[in-house]
Amino acid sequence: MGRRTPGPPVPPVRGARARKRFSQHFLRDRRVIRQIVDAIAPQPGELVVEIGPGRGALTFPLLASGCELHAVEIDRDLTARLRAQAAHHSNLTVHEADALEIDLTRIARPPRQVRVTGNLPYNISTPLLFRLLADLPRITDMHLMLQREVVQRMVSAPGTRTYGRLSVMVQLDCEVERMVQVGSGAFSPAPRVESAVVRLRPRSHVALDPAHRKRFETIVRSSFSMRRKTLRNALRGVCDERVIAVAGLDPKVRPENVTIDGFLHLTRASMDRGSADADK
Repeated sequence: MGRRTPGPPVPPVRGARARKRFSQHFLRDRRVIRQIVDAIAPQPGELVVEIGPGRGALTFPLLASGCELHAVEIDRDLTARLRAQAAHHSNLTVHEADALEIDLTRIARPPRQVRVTGNLPYNISTPLLFRLLADLPRITDMHLMLQREVVQRMVSAPGTRTYGRLSVMVQLDCEVERMVQVGSGAFSPAPRVESAVVRLRPRSHVALDPAHRKRFETIVRSSFSMRRKTLRNALRGVCDERVIAVAGLDPKVRPENVTIDGFLHLTRASMDRGSADADK
């Protein structure tokens, strides 16, 4: 990815400084900010949840759209300053909270949906993604800033080096599209990695029931915990070779070459085998 020349910086919230323990890197490039806001295209009255607003680089452009914005910030100093700056914005609510623990039902009562955006802290990006995936029934779409490598894993196809557990779990439930590439110079302080914005839109399909979902997650996790091994060896103790064959898969194939449909077939074959064994 080519490096982007930073645009005019966003004026910082007075007194705000990046804290390493929160993995803070504040977005400052106005051109990148405009690209992200244009990608989100918030509408008046929509409910938007912003994770990690930091100095408010995205917060205030989003507010200008007339959306109802809920900002979730763990840093109490930034929370106080955002509240003070937003005193004249009736469409902003600031939550001092850990994004890993936020309950979307407390922000929007069902059946109201939310749109999620934010510059996710690098140190919790993957668990936070899985936390958001668990809340998909409440979410219309997500526009998230992540490390470029994480976004690459999310969009990767079977047979590629970066295809893995994250690729499968995200693509099972969402249409995934890389939107904006962001160089390190767009942040203050500049991180040592490049970033990208990804759009996630929940798929309109019949969700797996809880038992099948749990089994699917176990199979995928086990498969990629030893990704260089064959499927037969990676799933030893989880699925035997006969179940893999019944699912229409070659037991000698490596997990990185198994499609999402392949993992779904394997899940159903495993569940059917378990039910048959239980009936004996």
